[in-house]
Amino acid sequence: MDLGLKDRVYVVTGATRGLGLATARELTTDGAKVLLTGRDADRAAAAAAELGPNAVGVAADNADPGSAARLVAAAREHFGRFDGVLVSVGGPAPGFAADNTDEQWTAAFESVFLGAVRLARAAAAELGEGGVIGFVLSGSVYEPIPGLTISNGLRPGLAGFAKSLADELGPRGIRVVGLLPARIDTDRVRELDALSGDAEAARAQNESRIPLRRYGTPEEFGRTAAFLLSPAASYLTGVMLPVDGGARHGF
Repeated sequence: MDLGLKDRVYVVTGATRGLGLATARELTTDGAKVLLTGRDADRAAAAAAELGPNAVGVAADNADPGSAARLVAAAREHFGRFDGVLVSVGGPAPGFAADNTDEQWTAAFESVFLGAVRLARAAAAELGEGGVIGFVLSGSVYEPIPGLTISNGLRPGLAGFAKSLADELGPRGIRVVGLLPARIDTDRVRELDALSGDAEAARAQNESRIPLRRYGTPEEFGRTAAFLLSPAASYLTGVMLPVDGGARHGF
């Protein structure tokens, strides 16, 4: 199946590892060009070099108010066009309501929530018909995850913003989509499992609640994200797609 990605240009944030990198890899494999970001310039450059000539790495922090416009401009400068963005950031600090500090909440709001809003607004101002804005959210949009209180507070709000944006941008032919990963086998998820004190037992317990009985791979997430960002998904907007092996049992 031809996804129609050849020569299209995307910005993918938080793409030096994990879900962002997996998505950037699938996009470039199918012929797209990607400007990928990370907070560390060397890691961003290394990730881009790994993906080949259709990728460029740029240092950027989603919490920086100036990053959004700079990244859209950089995509046009490097590749001559701009077709979409996938907003992915590292997860907020773990913890329970009584544990998380005001500083942790503020930092997460600036990066996870407001940074995503800024980038989406900057993209919307530059995209034309056929453009797409994607958000990497979390299964916590639908069901809180114990020990991730900050994520539980911010992700549903960002999903609500994405749904509103889909309504506003739809008449211009611009799509807005969300991806809701659960237990994908990334460094972040392995770190969360380790917080239990017995990572292997935590993983086994989590896998027992997933209908497919295993964690997903970054490649599986990346392929799903690449499809949603592609012209092949041209009639999908406002969707919040779980990528979770069936872990969400509701409709």
